[in-house]
Amino acid sequence: MSSRRALIALGLPLVAAGCGFRPIYGQRGGQEDAQVAASLAAVKIGLITERQGQLLRRRLEEGLAPKGREGVPPKYDLRVGLGYGVELQGFRRDGFPSRVRFNATATWLLFDVGTPPREITRGSERASDAYDIPENQFFAADVARDTMERQLIEQLARQILERLAMHFRTASQGAAPA
Repeated sequence: MSSRRALIALGLPLVAAGCGFRPIYGQRGGQEDAQVAASLAAVKIGLITERQGQLLRRRLEEGLAPKGREGVPPKYDLRVGLGYGVELQGFRRDGFPSRVRFNATATWLLFDVGTPPREITRGSERASDAYDIPENQFFAADVARDTMERQLIEQLARQILERLAMHFRTASQGAAPA
């Protein structure tokens, strides 16, 4: 690593901290952060259909209650719907597709667990990715598709977790009831 890159790598966090940048959620130690982490850990996720829905649910569970925060009684119920759209973007001379683009949408609602449940917030997250279909290389096409699907799930989960953390941070500051 060049000295210039090292200087940038060491200086960037200091510059970001000096301008008031703060991560949305994580281990920072303040009371507000503890409240956000506790609220995230208290979110129960409903079942999501299909294989990709199950993967999204698992990724959300990992993000909401990392190791050490499992077993928190649920206060919130997160319901997620997952949909995919497919676009064929490229074609070979024989007419078969050579590139496929997937557009994934996760529509979610957060409820409290009271009787009757009350909607607290909602959102819709989108992610897109594409992969090439190499000619006569079926294994490579399967690996590329699996990688693309995993990346879409990761991106959707990250977006939902960020939106939930922002909601709980705002609620902990007294701007909205949680």
